[in-house]
Amino acid sequence: MRVILNIIWLIFGGLWLALGYFAAGIICCILIITIPFGIASFRIGVYALWPFGKTVVERPTSGVASVIGNVIWLIVAGVWLAIGHIATAIAMAITIIGIPLAIANLKMIPISLMPLGKDIVDA
Repeated sequence: MRVILNIIWLIFGGLWLALGYFAAGIICCILIITIPFGIASFRIGVYALWPFGKTVVERPTSGVASVIGNVIWLIVAGVWLAIGHIATAIAMAITIIGIPLAIANLKMIPISLMPLGKDIVDA
């Protein structure tokens, strides 16, 4: 079932969301000081391509630097990526088949807002 949901996800929104994360990652990697944001964006972009069967967990070793980084990320890119998730979730929730995809989209909003200090692991 995960494979079917991931394929439907990829076709109907996951590819566009992942491209948004990859674009944010490229922009962040151009500037040297924002390379950690770029790496986090690429990591979430891969998660946005194939989200079913994976989960997000807090990294216990993250500290004050990740909190400060998350605040900067929230202002620079997090809000825009979260808006993309909300718009895609609304579009997916119109059909019955798209409701699980819309729920998965809404579950991705917290990591799109504050990605530092989190790991993506297999469920």
